[in-house]
Amino acid sequence: MQAVDYIICGDYVLTMNEKMDLINDGAVALKDKKIIEAGAAKDIFKKYFSDNIIEGKGSAVLPGFVNTHTHAPMVYFRGLADDLPLMDWLQNHIWPAENRWLSPEFVYDATELACAEMLKAGITTYNDMYFFGDSIAMATKKMGMRAVLGAGILDFPTASAKTTDEYLTNAKRFVTDWKGDELITPCIAPHAVYTCSPETLKKSKALAEKFNLLLHIHLSETEWEVKDVIMKYRKRPVEHLEDIGFLDNIVLAAHCVWLEDNEINLLAKRRVSVSHCMESNLKLASGFAPVVTMLMAGVKVTFGTDGAASNNNLNIMSEMSTAAKVHKALSNTPTALDAKTALLMATRWGAEALMLGEKIGTIEKGKTADIITINLKKPHLTPLYDVYSHIVYAAMASDVETVIVNGKLVVNARRLITAEEESILHKASEWGKKIALPMSHPAGINMNKA
Repeated sequence: MQAVDYIICGDYVLTMNEKMDLINDGAVALKDKKIIEAGAAKDIFKKYFSDNIIEGKGSAVLPGFVNTHTHAPMVYFRGLADDLPLMDWLQNHIWPAENRWLSPEFVYDATELACAEMLKAGITTYNDMYFFGDSIAMATKKMGMRAVLGAGILDFPTASAKTTDEYLTNAKRFVTDWKGDELITPCIAPHAVYTCSPETLKKSKALAEKFNLLLHIHLSETEWEVKDVIMKYRKRPVEHLEDIGFLDNIVLAAHCVWLEDNEINLLAKRRVSVSHCMESNLKLASGFAPVVTMLMAGVKVTFGTDGAASNNNLNIMSEMSTAAKVHKALSNTPTALDAKTALLMATRWGAEALMLGEKIGTIEKGKTADIITINLKKPHLTPLYDVYSHIVYAAMASDVETVIVNGKLVVNARRLITAEEESILHKASEWGKKIALPMSHPAGINMNKA
């Protein structure tokens, strides 16, 4: 018998592999951060032993969820400016708040809170677009979470850079410093077509290609954006990106709400992945992304939460449930976006969209151990006929019991292992008191200089 680091047991092991193998009364053996084997529990225990056995009676074991689009530090702006249209929300509330408060310290502390929320909701990997990437990376590593992090690139000044060249220089330095890290994968993140010139977008793509990185961008999120791009370039956003040679299989486009059929076909042709942010789009009344049409065209669609300032949570399970049901209603087809497809979007397809499919996203021999367990012994999950349907339509983030990232236990019996949760919440409350102060208050001025 072989000694392993962990044996994780479950009534169901959802591998999410190409065959969608479901193992009843299963177990997964982990050693040296990798999955050694997954199979029937009786077979695993004949071959392996461990001092760390995670019992699985009444539980499901599955790959960790992947959040393919968010702005983690914006969790400190949760509820700051609700019930507003996107551009009013951005231009009159969020961007001024960011200009006032953003600093490496702010971003680090806020990222801790975001990671705590995501980990306890079963998210083991997230894809971020924000500023002060080093602070995000260091906080994420401390929390034991996996992330693809992109330094935001814009054509106007913010707290992190004053010129486009400075954004690009910062992005290149960030890539050089973090490429090859176990948990942190850098990416290039030009904000959007309406905030980045064609030249900026071309430079961003060249940088991503040079280092073989993901290229992460907002795309066609609002009707206003589409009209603005048409007015500037006489092309719709996807057509504009095609014309400048931006679209490629390294691109992950967030939102993609206002698409026409020819644009969907272009995304499919260029193998662009999409991050669908259902609840953010609903809350900001941005519209309904044509997810079912994209899937039928062969576009790889995944789930993102967007930032907590516009959602207002970081919960992929909620995204799955809402999206699956809304798109059934929109298409007038109850079989559209079925439970297995939704779960694929949240796991394997999310990993593949982030260019991490060889490493995570499924429970298979040789993959890195990013695994969660869900407690099925709950009133709202009893009785159980189909575990996929239950996870998508009935389970909640609070049902996540165990989270392992990179072979390390980070949440056990719903308790965060890698950090003191009370301290994280206290810091968040203290920042919240400062953020709530009027702009003219001295505390705000002092913090802005920090």
